[in-house]
Amino acid sequence: MTQTRFDVLTIGNAIVDIIAPVEPGFIEREGMREGIMHLIDTDRAEDLYAKMPRSRQQISGGSAANTAAGVASLGGRAAFVGKVADDPLGDVFAADLEAIGVHYATSRLQGGALTARSMIFVSEDGERTMNTYLGACHELTERDIDPDTIGGAAITYMEGFLWDPVEAKKAFVLAAHHAHRHERAAAFTLSDPFCVDRFRDEFLDLIRSRTIDYVFANVHELKSLYRTDDLGVAVREIARDAEVAAITMGAEGAMAVFNGEVVSVPAFPVEKVVDATGAGDLFAAGFLLGLARGQTLDSALQTGCLAASEVIAHIGARPLLDLSDLTRQHGLAG
Repeated sequence: MTQTRFDVLTIGNAIVDIIAPVEPGFIEREGMREGIMHLIDTDRAEDLYAKMPRSRQQISGGSAANTAAGVASLGGRAAFVGKVADDPLGDVFAADLEAIGVHYATSRLQGGALTARSMIFVSEDGERTMNTYLGACHELTERDIDPDTIGGAAITYMEGFLWDPVEAKKAFVLAAHHAHRHERAAAFTLSDPFCVDRFRDEFLDLIRSRTIDYVFANVHELKSLYRTDDLGVAVREIARDAEVAAITMGAEGAMAVFNGEVVSVPAFPVEKVVDATGAGDLFAAGFLLGLARGQTLDSALQTGCLAASEVIAHIGARPLLDLSDLTRQHGLAG
């Protein structure tokens, strides 16, 4: 086995999060339902983007990209694979990842769809209304999967959301193949209960065939995977099917299952939960980096929970504090 170039490489939807305050009446005037996420097409995306105020904030987003950002903040060597267009928001996405130390070299989409974006309009009362355009991020293909880059990562981690577009699904499986060919681990997150409902049988096949080694889920996703309301039943099932499973339980902490052993840790206390967005992504960053660096399951779980506790204490899905400093303060640096 060759020496690793990255601790964790993540693959997922490359989305630019654009956040802007709006004046009273804007949401209603634009025909939106306040507090709802709307899926929109290209024309609507361009129209709404043009109407956003200059004070908007733009940052690279998407679940797997958030995980890569967390790995980098923890002091790990992170890489991301995901598709953006050759357009200004594609420039924003690439420059943002570079600035936080995440390797990003996926070729740009030329012509066709625009860079994916999630436009988040914030009303005076703090209500967030989202308009999401998936665009170029659904154009990821097998051509974007470089075997040497995958082979250079201790763990390759992918979003369940990648299972929606057919070509991205092929890229997902190819990435897992290259990871195993280089004797590396392949991991994925179930992403969302609705995603599980759409692809339950295929996800189970990925796990049971050991195309995927490590599985990440929250309680709701895991129960959905095994069609049960009993968490104990779901945990016993995933223990049989997966090499390693990591399950987040919100305020109850997290657990990991390996070789029939279940390890649980409590959540780190948070004075106030401000925004739960990104909690699972940052938990995955801490747990994956812990595994990549040979930490025990208990220590990796604690690192994941600590990273999640930082991101839920403020608005946004990226850490504001240096997570490597935070882990050192808690004796978890590995």
